[in-house]
Amino acid sequence: MKLLIIEDEPEMLENMTQTLERQRYIVETASDYKTALYKIGVYDYDCILLDISLPDGNGLELLKELKSSGKDEGVIIVSAKDSLDDRLEGLNLGADDYLPKPFHMAELHARVKAVLRRRHFEGNQQIKLGNLVISPESRDVKIDDLSVALNRKEYDILMYLITNKKRLVTKSALAEHVWGDHIDQADSFDFIYSQIKNLRKKLEHATLTIEAVYGVGYKLELV
Repeated sequence: MKLLIIEDEPEMLENMTQTLERQRYIVETASDYKTALYKIGVYDYDCILLDISLPDGNGLELLKELKSSGKDEGVIIVSAKDSLDDRLEGLNLGADDYLPKPFHMAELHARVKAVLRRRHFEGNQQIKLGNLVISPESRDVKIDDLSVALNRKEYDILMYLITNKKRLVTKSALAEHVWGDHIDQADSFDFIYSQIKNLRKKLEHATLTIEAVYGVGYKLELV
């Protein structure tokens, strides 16, 4: 799962980033309005942590831009501005939650998990696809009740394909979502093929397949 933290306080940004990276999220950051606007326009995220007060703009304007563009990222407003008006405006604009500063990092993690579960998994603790069962909070993967050991990238690829099941996922979208925006510096997407190949082997007894669309990308299909 990939997150974007929009926060202008360096210490807070660092603490939030370290906390969520320890939970094995892919975390990208923006410390000003201009950078954040660029990133939400170019990249896709599972959840955005949004500060209202930015040095060069208002975070609520970013939320308006996000929703007007038709993107469906989960949004948690994280801000010291705890007035009722700000909270109501943010929620009315489509934010999923509002977390006032200061807060414990454990609460931040809990809020992120809750938003991801509601948006991607309809609030369920487990994802079931045929004989495949995934527990997102523990990252456990089982086929017919037998555990399957996936490395971090294999797991992230599987989860991205599941959240986009039956849709064609391009190689570039998959690479950017699993490896982050630094993927722009890659010379090719050959490394994706290697990860997909290993993932297919580990899922050979699952009642689903990862179909390749030559030259374009991949699609998850139930069998």
